[in-house]
Amino acid sequence: MTDEPYNPLSMENLGHSVENALLDSTPTRMDQMSRFTGAGVYAIYYTGDAAPYETLGAVNQREAFEVPIYVGKAVPKGSRKGVEVATASGGTALSSRLKQHANSIVSAENLYIEDFYARWLVTQEIWIPLGESLMIGRFAPVWNSIVDGFGNHDPGVGRRAGTVSRWDVLHPGRAWAEHFKTRNETRADIEADVREYLRARIAI
Repeated sequence: MTDEPYNPLSMENLGHSVENALLDSTPTRMDQMSRFTGAGVYAIYYTGDAAPYETLGAVNQREAFEVPIYVGKAVPKGSRKGVEVATASGGTALSSRLKQHANSIVSAENLYIEDFYARWLVTQEIWIPLGESLMIGRFAPVWNSIVDGFGNHDPGVGRRAGTVSRWDVLHPGRAWAEHFKTRNETRADIEADVREYLRARIAI
């Protein structure tokens, strides 16, 4: 079977160009981020040595930034309503989303914002979902996979149904998360899952 000829303009290869541009960007400590305009994709890195992320922190220290703990996107305002946006240069969707994440980390009782860095890429809206998907597929970040809930928002009074997220069990502190039902697993259970997950994917 003959391989397909390389097409630099295929959606997959164009998506990889977004992914590579993101990975070439310089990480910034999350308590030192400045406000900026644009929407796009981002990756967050943990560089500390606290349980249960010791393995992850080790490969990201000394400015290595090899494996993100979380990957996400921020689309321009109006995208969900079907408003056509030619570029993602306006607004502060990406900056605001990263600030929300920084606030979640600061709220957590057992995380330190100084241990977290972010790199991001402002890009046209059409490439944002593809760039995020490829990054998640490549790294399978622990907060995108087995520890759900980091990117959650406060749904507001009267809409707080369901069970508290694994992230909020593992990292208590967000006041609004206390209104959800208790999970049928402990912090120790989740920590054990995280260690096993990272041990199987990261070699140090």
